[in-house]
Amino acid sequence: MLRTALAAALALCAACTTQDGGGGDGGDPPSGSAASSPASPGTTSPDGGEEADSSADRALLTAAEDGDAAAVEKALDDGAGTGARDDRGRTPLLLAALGDHVEAARALVKAGADPDAQDDQDDSAWLVTGVTGSVRMARVLIPAEPDYTLTNRYGGTSLIPAGEHGHVAYVREVLRKTDMEVDHVNRLGWTALLEAVILGDGGRDHQQVVALLLEHGADPELADKEGVTPLEHAEQRGFDRVAALLRDAE
Repeated sequence: MLRTALAAALALCAACTTQDGGGGDGGDPPSGSAASSPASPGTTSPDGGEEADSSADRALLTAAEDGDAAAVEKALDDGAGTGARDDRGRTPLLLAALGDHVEAARALVKAGADPDAQDDQDDSAWLVTGVTGSVRMARVLIPAEPDYTLTNRYGGTSLIPAGEHGHVAYVREVLRKTDMEVDHVNRLGWTALLEAVILGDGGRDHQQVVALLLEHGADPELADKEGVTPLEHAEQRGFDRVAALLRDAE
């Protein structure tokens, strides 16, 4: 039943840190912030597995988290590796993405940082853009050729939490500029369309997200694990305008 799936989602989220925030597929940091835990200087994993100067790595992690692009470039010049990691497995690029520090991320991408490197919660720089909804960050990362099939700990692509949060501009950008699978199903049995209905509020933003997903080929009849369709979910919640969009697409 839906109640069972929702309970499972809530249980998963309750176990997450403040980086995890929202209720569905998100792996959600609050407002895209990485402030919950500063980068630790204790652990690094430099690119290529080679030893790098630890002080430079520490400086790079701190600069990326602070969004100091000049300090990022200096740390890189001093020999820091873009694959350095803090004690939660977060790379400088992931820290920059979490804080939506676009210029710091740009410098890291130029230096060859991996947009797919995942931390100990399976978040990557690309995946968290679906949570923050940052179109500017997505545009910086797309030239780095992220793996759009990569999934977070809920088994979802970045499009699914974006649907949950009603990130209209981000959903539009991703659907136009990438080949991401619009009907990808996560471990809860939900697509981006289902999350936009089940975890959305039925308001204008979620209506627009639903319309965009349908416009780009989302299957309005693709049901959840219990066989409940997006339309049935919308009707159960009294989301009349969302339901009308779904009926028109059938």
